[in-house]
Amino acid sequence: MQAANSTFFDVAPYRLSGHIVGVLMNDPAALAALGDAVHAPPYKAPPSAPVLYVKPRNTLVPDAGPVFLPPGVPALDVGVALGLLIGRTACRVTAAAARAHISGLLVAADLSVPHTSFYRPSVRFKALDGSCRLSRPVVAAGVDPDDLVLRVLVDGELLHTATTRGFTRHAAQLLADVSEFMTLHPGDVLLTGVPRGAPRVRGGQSARLEIPGVGALDLAFERESA
Repeated sequence: MQAANSTFFDVAPYRLSGHIVGVLMNDPAALAALGDAVHAPPYKAPPSAPVLYVKPRNTLVPDAGPVFLPPGVPALDVGVALGLLIGRTACRVTAAAARAHISGLLVAADLSVPHTSFYRPSVRFKALDGSCRLSRPVVAAGVDPDDLVLRVLVDGELLHTATTRGFTRHAAQLLADVSEFMTLHPGDVLLTGVPRGAPRVRGGQSARLEIPGVGALDLAFERESA
């Protein structure tokens, strides 16, 4: 990533027109929690390549408005993830060259309907309207994307803390592996993974998602009127 004299600076221009691509089970604890299920059909083995999902356009809300829980959904799992903003087209890049294709880092709120199928979750669990919030991206000189703390506070109480340090694929390797079969374009965001243990938030509560050195998001949760 580009160097800077200050700790970080805003990336401009930043457009919300790209794709948001996430990776499942990049946290080894998430894969371990599946136990023997990964050896059963239809999978029969742990994944050897990144397991991806997409947060489509309807999930992306560029403002800081409330998060509405739809009827029949009493709570949402609030995952915090480090996002890599793609600044140069990435197609079959090597891990050594991957950093040159990342123009910024950001905090992502990946909101999901609680579910148990973590290996191949239903689209309806991950693609709710407004279920992806992104902080303004920054280019952080001297900030290592593979050594960052991720925190989620609910109503001011710290309920979840994790780190990118132990992820199966570090940021550059993840981008290299994904770009092997999927071209990422400027404006796309690659989420490096939600750590296991995302807290559950109900209507009337608030959450703050933090990645020190990168940014934070403040979310208020409300019930959608029938």
